[in-house]
Amino acid sequence: MKIEAKNFTAMDLGPFESLLQRDFMGFAGKFFIGGELGLTGCEVSLNRLPAGKGMPFVHSHKKNEELYIILRGSGTFYADGEEFPVTEGSLIRVAPAGERAWKAGEEDLYFICIQAEAGSLSQATLEDGNRLATKASWMK
Repeated sequence: MKIEAKNFTAMDLGPFESLLQRDFMGFAGKFFIGGELGLTGCEVSLNRLPAGKGMPFVHSHKKNEELYIILRGSGTFYADGEEFPVTEGSLIRVAPAGERAWKAGEEDLYFICIQAEAGSLSQATLEDGNRLATKASWMK
């Protein structure tokens, strides 16, 4: 289901367990949502890597830094020649030139990856947010 309006797009992807049914260029378990939602400032992928499987290559980027948010499972992350454990709650930022790859441990690894052009953030939430007088149903 997808809802599109003037200032938002919403969709229901279903349970993360179903990510293995999605395929991106031969990689099962990866779903890029930027195009689906019309994102204009970042790209986001939802990921499920089966237990024991790993990225088949190390990669870097030209412009984009990445933020990995580990939601469930455990594994090993490789960054610039270092390997370290990751588990639910792990956060990893990798600069564009940083070399990266990852491997799931004994259980499936679920994570979100957010990409944005390095150095492009001009305002953070506190500087950019506006509190409005409008009320949602639970605020009345």
